[in-house]
Amino acid sequence: MAVSKAILITGGSRGIGRAAARLCGAKGWAVVINYVGNDDAAESTAADVRALGGQALCVKGDVANETDVLHLFDEAESHFGRLDGVVVNAGVVAPSMTLAEMSAERLKRLFDVNVFGAYLCAREGARRLARPGTGAGGSIVLLSSAAARLGSPFEYVDYAGSKGALDTLAIGLSKELGPRGIRVNAVRPGLIDTDIHGSGGQPDRAARLGSATPLGRAGRPEEVAEMIVWLLSDAASYTTGALIDVAGGR
Repeated sequence: MAVSKAILITGGSRGIGRAAARLCGAKGWAVVINYVGNDDAAESTAADVRALGGQALCVKGDVANETDVLHLFDEAESHFGRLDGVVVNAGVVAPSMTLAEMSAERLKRLFDVNVFGAYLCAREGARRLARPGTGAGGSIVLLSSAAARLGSPFEYVDYAGSKGALDTLAIGLSKELGPRGIRVNAVRPGLIDTDIHGSGGQPDRAARLGSATPLGRAGRPEEVAEMIVWLLSDAASYTTGALIDVAGGR
């Protein structure tokens, strides 16, 4: 069955990635859901996408492993025939502490996933999205964070730094790929109510700190997904190189 758009989402089985996959499905798009470990969560997301009117394919793999990344993109193209958009969303965080307390193992894993993995996926998007001779490209959406401009002192300066790298990638890669019709943008969520805070040892962090934002609450994954899907859509045809905050004014 022909699809209007085929979108690959790394880390697509939970949180913001899952919300974006569901919204793509509601538009009738095909979604490739990449995930690293939780088969049930990935299949549940795929079932939601299909129930909402889209098509779905789950592909397991670690974005920090080049072999896995190449397999992911090969499977996406083989199954749906092409890719129109890539959402570079997979990321990790570790328990709150100062940089002086962080181990080398923690730092390496975080930068392997959040920077090296993101760059690998963006590279493959750059290689595969353009369609020579058509004048049409596609869209790469990088999931950065408001932490990139706030620094996350005493909590996650490593995570903040990794997201700063994605801001720079969005600016530079948009200039490289613009002439090929490929748009590149970064979305910078603020305090969003997802389980990533639990993996950082503070499951109540979004709710606790969200009340101090100008809008007075934490954000929902669906609110970030709306921006991601807009950037993937033709409605954003003249938007590239942008760093867009979805952070409740924080």
